Amino acid sequence: MRHPDRLFIDGRWVRPSTSAAFQVIDPATELPYYKVALAGAEEVAAAVAAARRAFDETSWAVLEPAERAQWLRRIADGLRRRAAETSELWTRQVGVLYSMSSASIERVGSQYDYYADLAEDFPWIDRHQPAQGKFSAVVREPVGVVAAIVAWNTALSLITHKVAPALLAGCTVVVKAPPEAPGEAYILAEIAEEIGLPAGVLNVIVADRAESELLVRDHGVDKVAFTGSSAVGKRIASICGERLARYTLELGGKSPAIIFDDFDLETAAQSLATAECVLNGQVCSSLTRVIVSKHRHDEFAEALGNAFGAVRIGDPFDPSSQLGPLAMERQRDRVEGFIRTGLADGATLVTGGSRPSELERGFYIQPTVFAGVDNRSAIAQEEIFGPVLSVIPADNEEHAITLANETLFGLNATVFTNDADRAYHAARRIRSGTVGHNGYRTDPRMGFGGFKQSGVGREGGRDGLLHYLEAKAVILDEVPSGFTDHN
Repeated sequence: MRHPDRLFIDGRWVRPSTSAAFQVIDPATELPYYKVALAGAEEVAAAVAAARRAFDETSWAVLEPAERAQWLRRIADGLRRRAAETSELWTRQVGVLYSMSSASIERVGSQYDYYADLAEDFPWIDRHQPAQGKFSAVVREPVGVVAAIVAWNTALSLITHKVAPALLAGCTVVVKAPPEAPGEAYILAEIAEEIGLPAGVLNVIVADRAESELLVRDHGVDKVAFTGSSAVGKRIASICGERLARYTLELGGKSPAIIFDDFDLETAAQSLATAECVLNGQVCSSLTRVIVSKHRHDEFAEALGNAFGAVRIGDPFDPSSQLGPLAMERQRDRVEGFIRTGLADGATLVTGGSRPSELERGFYIQPTVFAGVDNRSAIAQEEIFGPVLSVIPADNEEHAITLANETLFGLNATVFTNDADRAYHAARRIRSGTVGHNGYRTDPRMGFGGFKQSGVGREGGRDGLLHYLEAKAVILDEVPSGFTDHN
């Protein structure tokens, strides 16, 4: 990172008008990593104004999609060149295992390539049979200036699922990076500068909550794309509702995994324990509510406790580690608070529940399993965002699906069964944006998002692109040049 003391606005690195800064802490060592400048109200307004000018006064929004696609490919190449340092940043900011960060970062560039490929066959202009006149078409045009606000757990991926479709659509963007993990956004800004992306098309700021709300309130912003907690998502939706700004929200989850009676318990336990190690349990789509028949509950709880309890916790740069630290001290405090609540509510602690005694430094928490969990309890209903799994007994298959749906969220789910027809039937009845089979499953190319309080809209795939476009009906008396009666 070349300019952690500045913000990227209108194609330039700008010193903020205030001395406000945020100290990023390495969660494995609890030592300061680096300090980053925070935007004040002046910088928020300047970033929006720059994006507004780039959209309203330059040719960016009216370029052919194929031309904008070439910029996406240059960004993808830049990210691939910077993969090693970006991976280290991700690990040292939030504690994700380096083995995972290095593998995942390598794939981020492909998301820009995916949207660049869409430029060729996406229906930007959809001809209709005229009911009036001789020419009717729905044309899809950019929504305008986008505020992209992301969470700290997977900042670069979250930014990518907003910036890539927004730029392809012809929007201009203000990225509001999380103070806890701003590095990846800065590298993206450096790449934009290196490739000569037109000034104002991409702006990157880091801001605290008050200034972030100013960004959401700014009438120069046409759309807000947010990933984070449901509480903040509700606040953003209410503000956007005041002026009818567009928004998409990818929010929290409390996702169920149903284990039907025909499936092997040891296999399910190992699958869930492995999946919960991803990002050290700090994943909105984690399968944290495990629903199993009463007569198999105790056997499964023991199997899950053995599998998850055997996970090796340690230094995220150690190749033998399977679980790293939580991202920050406040996050560990939050998880420990839920563990105490689970015990107070009468759940049975199967494994974990405390800090590992062998690790003197770092925001570590043991992989934890509760059994006999009441589906109405706090640990079954609230997003913990840490390596804590709850086993919930069900009377039968019908009751299991009822329990799965008894939540405010609806982001992800899975069904463990050897019968694909049974899995499909259950999937159609579970109120969730994604339903997998026999393990944790997601595919951003299909669009990712949730039902209920897990969000509004979808990110990724063609559905993700649609949210950055406005559909306009054009009805003309004659066929314009460039078209024929058949195209």
